[in-house]
Amino acid sequence: MTATTESASRLLPPLHIGRLTVETPVILAPMAGITNAAFRRLCREHGGGLYVAEMVTSRALVERSPESMRIIAHDPDETPRSVQVYGVDPATIGAAVRILVEEDRADHIDMNFGCPVPKVTRKGGGAVLPWKRDLFRDIVRAAVREASKFDVPVTVKMRKGVDDDHLTYLDAGRMAEREGVAAVALHARTAADYYSGHADWEAIARLKDAVTSIPVLGNGDIWAAEDALEMVEQTGCDGVVVGRGCMGRPWLFADLQAAFEGRPERVQPDLRHVADTIFRHGQLMVTHFDDDENRAMREIRKHIAWYLKGYPVGGEVRRRLGLVESLSQLRGILDEMDLDSPFPGPDAEGPRGRQGTARKPACPDGWLDTQDITPDLELRLREAELSVSGG
Repeated sequence: MTATTESASRLLPPLHIGRLTVETPVILAPMAGITNAAFRRLCREHGGGLYVAEMVTSRALVERSPESMRIIAHDPDETPRSVQVYGVDPATIGAAVRILVEEDRADHIDMNFGCPVPKVTRKGGGAVLPWKRDLFRDIVRAAVREASKFDVPVTVKMRKGVDDDHLTYLDAGRMAEREGVAAVALHARTAADYYSGHADWEAIARLKDAVTSIPVLGNGDIWAAEDALEMVEQTGCDGVVVGRGCMGRPWLFADLQAAFEGRPERVQPDLRHVADTIFRHGQLMVTHFDDDENRAMREIRKHIAWYLKGYPVGGEVRRRLGLVESLSQLRGILDEMDLDSPFPGPDAEGPRGRQGTARKPACPDGWLDTQDITPDLELRLREAELSVSGG
């Protein structure tokens, strides 16, 4: 199940985010519908790092919607407890962060300025928000103000900008540093890039040169531990953020920990190990969704193709797994596979999940005309809080 490769050419010290010390400088990127407590537990069982929950909208959190409260829930032994908050209104962001810190629901808060999904960007949120400099500053300031009362560090995750003609990451990074955030992370694509092409790691290096007093974290195209080491070598970043590369591969965090500790072993699971991990994931999902087995199986279906990437399973088995409705059915279908099949090599690795093509970002009318906020736009942004999912 493990193999060896050459020793790491560069190692990183523990990552310091405010008062928190992350021994392995690796962060699980928050991904909607993916990084719930069940998946985070699987990842934590394989390796060290900081594991961030799914994005929660500030409005839903202030209103204490049942789903938002589920999103921010952590296992009793999960520490540090990390939550990512999204919003476009500073007052609502401040209120949401106040709930998290006053009620002791988080040890770390990440701010989402990186989401490229149209339903978020067309409301002025996610990756297009830093274009409005004052709005970005006010949101970060509100979050840091509330979190600092309880010594909870705030970090910012962002993209390069709206598109290549509207880059924001250097100004946003410096502004976040001035406002007291504990670290900044850059997904080295623009909103227009979506998940297409290759991440621009040179932008991470430029951000590292611009932001000097807090850690700078790199994100984009980390599909293997060697990619993480190469990113650190090329950019000088202080740690890495891993998103799509770990989907269906929670053992990637074992590889990353080994790599940053200078150890050569890598996990190369046979099909039996993969099947057992899928089933355990399903069990954890059932617990996460309060024993709602039907919902848990609906959620696990999307993970199965990622888990089985490259393995000789067959189309019929994959089809049946994509319709699974119960834990017992899941176990039965998994046991029909040739569980002695070895790790298939490169076919099981590499890119996974959504990629798509570059596209013009959906923005509010007139968004790119100026970097200032008009009174009318400010009102529209507050209303937009009500129409974005994420809790």
